[in-house]
Amino acid sequence: MDRELRIEWLGRVPYAEGLERQRKALEARREGSAGDVLLLLEHPPVITLGRRADRRHVLASREALAARGIELFEVARGGDVTYHGPGQLVGYPIVDLAARDARDVHAFLRGIESALVGALAALGVSARTHRGLTGVFAAQSRPGAPRRKIASIGIGVRGWVTCHGFALNVRNDLRGFRDIVPCGLHGIEMTSVAAELASQAPADLYARARRAVADAFAGLLA
Repeated sequence: MDRELRIEWLGRVPYAEGLERQRKALEARREGSAGDVLLLLEHPPVITLGRRADRRHVLASREALAARGIELFEVARGGDVTYHGPGQLVGYPIVDLAARDARDVHAFLRGIESALVGALAALGVSARTHRGLTGVFAAQSRPGAPRRKIASIGIGVRGWVTCHGFALNVRNDLRGFRDIVPCGLHGIEMTSVAAELASQAPADLYARARRAVADAFAGLLA
């Protein structure tokens, strides 16, 4: 059980429910009554702030967001502020690093980035990381062009068991990011798999993205 990874698709889940599902999975893993699991899901529109987020990076008031049906949560994960919405693939890896003899949170985070780069390659999108920045970016189209971020990462750890995770923009409405400074990074653009593939994006892109991510994480945590 210690080295197996179960993939569970939850569908579209309100953010508060997603937090509760994470909590239960984390407790079960710490108690040893369940193994590692990657929860894959999508959320209705919501903005989340990590532990050290700058509230000024949310550009709209809580009242204005609520009037448009966008929730706001402050959560115990790394990273700054991000947006989730339909068409985005969210992943919460609940993984016991101690059981894998891998007590290195930084290495685990780099592994998530690597898995996402691999999944994107399988989808036909060239992606990379950047030194000093967390997350995954589409390959630069031309010198001097703004960096285009396609996946954000923010994890938490409780007793060497990970929680929270990543958000991969697949076919979501990128206008949702206008209400924030994404990840606290000025001067970047947010992009998606659909935007990068343009007319080449298949109708079943989201299902393909789910499979590609599941395969990449199964390989990472084999």
